[in-house]
Amino acid sequence: MRLLDTRRGVQHFTFEHHREYQQVQFKFLDAVESMDPNNIVLLLQMNPYHVDSLLQLSDVCRMQEDQEMARDLIERALYSLECAFHPVFSLTSGTCRLDYRRPENRAFFLALFKHLMFLEKRGCPRTALEFCKLILSLDPENDPLCVLLLIDFLSLRAREYTFLTRLFQEWESHRNLSQLPNFAFSVPLAYFFLSQQEERPELERSQARERAARLIQLALVMFPSVLMPLLDHCSVQPDARVASHPFFGLNAQISQSPALNQLTSLYVGRTHALWKDPAVMAWLEPHAHEVLRMVEAQDPLVQEAEHKRKIRYQSAPRNIYRHVILSEMKEATAALPLEVTSQPVMGFDPLPPLDSIISYTRPERTSHPSNESTLSLFFRSLLPNFNLQGDLRHDGDDEAGAGQDLNQGVNRLMAAMRDMLANIQFQEPPRDDNPEGDGDWD
Repeated sequence: MRLLDTRRGVQHFTFEHHREYQQVQFKFLDAVESMDPNNIVLLLQMNPYHVDSLLQLSDVCRMQEDQEMARDLIERALYSLECAFHPVFSLTSGTCRLDYRRPENRAFFLALFKHLMFLEKRGCPRTALEFCKLILSLDPENDPLCVLLLIDFLSLRAREYTFLTRLFQEWESHRNLSQLPNFAFSVPLAYFFLSQQEERPELERSQARERAARLIQLALVMFPSVLMPLLDHCSVQPDARVASHPFFGLNAQISQSPALNQLTSLYVGRTHALWKDPAVMAWLEPHAHEVLRMVEAQDPLVQEAEHKRKIRYQSAPRNIYRHVILSEMKEATAALPLEVTSQPVMGFDPLPPLDSIISYTRPERTSHPSNESTLSLFFRSLLPNFNLQGDLRHDGDDEAGAGQDLNQGVNRLMAAMRDMLANIQFQEPPRDDNPEGDGDWD
């Protein structure tokens, strides 16, 4: 790790890969392209603390439901990164920054995120919340993994209600947190839980109740599409007035933009268990009726919210897509656009920034001789990293012509192979009309 500069009391660092590590990184990329996890395992046997290999293999183990090994690999990656810390780099000061645009830094963000997800699943929400704060402190302005979509859930799980309400009050003015469905609903829920704490003075409890009532009504007005899926996940049947009103009906979900649908689906899928409390549902019901009264009275607030929904949420930024992929919430993953789902996503670097800062590049592969036979080229084309155009060298007109002839030869051979495979027919063994035959075989 190297200290880049210090600006206004904030220190900017970056990880660096020395020459030997770069060579291992190139071998890792070859192993990923081979689509064979065994190649990554072999690489780790020679380089047991290569971070990207640990991250990628952890995903493989998790998909094979080997959670213990997956966690161990992430912890090993964190240890490897920690060994490279700069002497003045501090996890607790809140003044140390890492730029996600640099590929060397991304492994630290991803390892921390994957680690906190394991912690939350193991029932350690408070520790997971502290790791979430750490990720946010590394780049609070850009928030490359969009942990703001997660920090409210972890705060509620850890019963850190005061922290959540304070974060909302201090960041609302410059980050517009109320325009995110998760903050719009989680903050009033936090105020409601604060109002239920009997050890607090009555004045604080009454103020919390008032704020909770005001904010939950604003949330329902701004994001009406959240209510019905939330009740459905909680196995709660709404009363006839709420169920039949078009404001909360199916049209509210269909009419919203795909970007807003991702945010609401992510929130409902992640936090619905926190709303199952009967006391919470009893508190939510009268406010839903009050919002319907505002809608029927044509309150200007309702029209203003509808206008905001139409002009905002046109497309989600890249960090939200990255967060949805890492979170693996099926409700939100299903709403990802085609331009995201159609491209390959690697666990060691999902959706890299479009303005990445590249410090070193992968060398070009050694080209094969141009006089390679057509048959051997065909068999080499079965390899996953084969690229015919990249293998052809254009040193002169004769060689370009030879490359074109070779290309045509490969195409003819491929067409012949397709025809041969298509015409192969498996002949069934001959059947005797007499099922009780003598049993003789030719």
